[in-house]
Amino acid sequence: MRIGLLTDGGYPYATGESRLWCDRLVRGLAQHDFDVYALSRSAQQVEQGWIQLPPQVQRVRSAPLWAPEDDGYTYGRRDRRRFLGHFKELATAVCADGDDHREAFAEGLYGLADLARERGGLYAALRSEVAVRVLESACRAPGARRTVHAATVPDYLMFADELERTLRPLSLDWYGDDGLGTVDLCHAASGGSAALPGLLAKRFFGVPLLVTEYGVHLRAHFLSADGAELSAPVRALLAAFQRRLAAEVYAQASVITPGNAHARRWQEKCGADRARLRTVHPGMEADRFAAVGEGADSGDPHTLVWIGRIEPAKDLIALLHAFAEVRKAEPQARLRLFGAPVHGVEATTYLAHCKALAAQLFPDEAADAHAVGDNPVSFEEIGGPEAPELADAYATGGVVVLSSVVEGFPISLVEAMFCGRATVSTDVGAVVEVIGGTGLVVPPRNPRAFADACIALLRDPERRERLGAAARARALELFTIEQNLAAFRGIYLELISHSPVRREAVDEDGAPVPFGHPAEAHMQGRWTGRAAGPDSGPESGTASGTAADGRTTPGAGHHKAPRWADGPRTGQVAPAAADIPTPAKEARA
Repeated sequence: MRIGLLTDGGYPYATGESRLWCDRLVRGLAQHDFDVYALSRSAQQVEQGWIQLPPQVQRVRSAPLWAPEDDGYTYGRRDRRRFLGHFKELATAVCADGDDHREAFAEGLYGLADLARERGGLYAALRSEVAVRVLESACRAPGARRTVHAATVPDYLMFADELERTLRPLSLDWYGDDGLGTVDLCHAASGGSAALPGLLAKRFFGVPLLVTEYGVHLRAHFLSADGAELSAPVRALLAAFQRRLAAEVYAQASVITPGNAHARRWQEKCGADRARLRTVHPGMEADRFAAVGEGADSGDPHTLVWIGRIEPAKDLIALLHAFAEVRKAEPQARLRLFGAPVHGVEATTYLAHCKALAAQLFPDEAADAHAVGDNPVSFEEIGGPEAPELADAYATGGVVVLSSVVEGFPISLVEAMFCGRATVSTDVGAVVEVIGGTGLVVPPRNPRAFADACIALLRDPERRERLGAAARARALELFTIEQNLAAFRGIYLELISHSPVRREAVDEDGAPVPFGHPAEAHMQGRWTGRAAGPDSGPESGTASGTAADGRTTPGAGHHKAPRWADGPRTGQVAPAAADIPTPAKEARA
């Protein structure tokens, strides 16, 4: 089958998020063809190019969300009225309080998509004075959220700018018989803007939509520091829009695959149907840690190891205070912190603060008057002489610790489990789901409890060994690349079994292949469709260009010239930006 893989700031860009997961998915499911539809987030990302693509990637189409794009088309009186009607529906749904405006939001969104597909001009319309006036009326209307009542003209302009950027996928030329209309399945690698093309493909062509969220897009929006400089009304408007969009994506997706139960709860809170949710844990490279996990060396029995990004959410301050209590009980204990290279003012300041606290809590110690002093806490980077590889860092200690106050899927814990290490971690995010009784879990922001758990493991080598072996067995069962690929292989086949065949099978010369599709694929009934329901696709035999609800796909009228060029074929690296056409815990201590 042909899969339309939808990404936002990710694959196939060399610096993209979820790049490794998408690449493993494409390479692991080599029996399928993939068309990649990528939204880029910055000029720097485009300049650094793409990763080497496997042969099963048939085509890449990309579009920048960072560069403004005006097709120069302005609406006449009739199109202006049409735009205002749809935009008013969307703005009213965003500004209104409560959760009972999903239908109005959907009608406004799809109405704007229809208009953009037929006439273009959405860029200028969303930034026009009349759009600002509609926003002002919606913010001041009875029943609007209290926070947005205080919005001013600069707030309207800022929100309109952010909204236009988010809705830019509506204006792309991806929705045709040479684009998403030809794929058998759309797979969005995240929510938000990445899922928008999938929504329109389902609307215009009845293509089933699969949404994977290893980090829930809405949760990431709430936790993002990017909106810290925005006013309260703008933040409220953006949050409301993202929540409405998430609800629509969850309502239209045939299957939603969260990466863990923590993400699943977020999705259910935002309206996702529990029957469509399938938890698929991220797949990780077990072979990378096999030498440590299967080796006889269990690491320094007196050393605690922390690995991760240096940032406030990791709560290294609480970890240092907890280690002060550990040192009182176990004077030989050491704490080694391996962090990724620090970038940004906030991370640099936080690292400096942590080093200053460590120097204050643990003055350099020396065995005698002639020895060089040494601090029991060390800040290191992976790649040094003692830890040239990530697995070497985990091998240096007997216990791996995680002290976060905010966490999604704890990758470092899974890596420690692959290495056969006992762990002490805080009860945040998906930690309990991942650990499952193979490590100690304590409440966050509780240094005393954290210290007690570490002391218990440092003093009991047999328990450490037992927990480490159980942890490795659990990780090999649940968190490998193989189990991840097997899950998606089954989901792909399940979804396509309920969807009609919309294209003919052809050979390398473009000639039709007799019996390229099984006969049952052309039959009415349960082979190709399911009973009417929220996620039922179009009936078998529905022609390409007909929407899932049976109406004719809009197409008459003005069509924009293609602005987003196809990317290079397989095995090529992207050219520079200038060359691209604009387009269950064991114990609670």
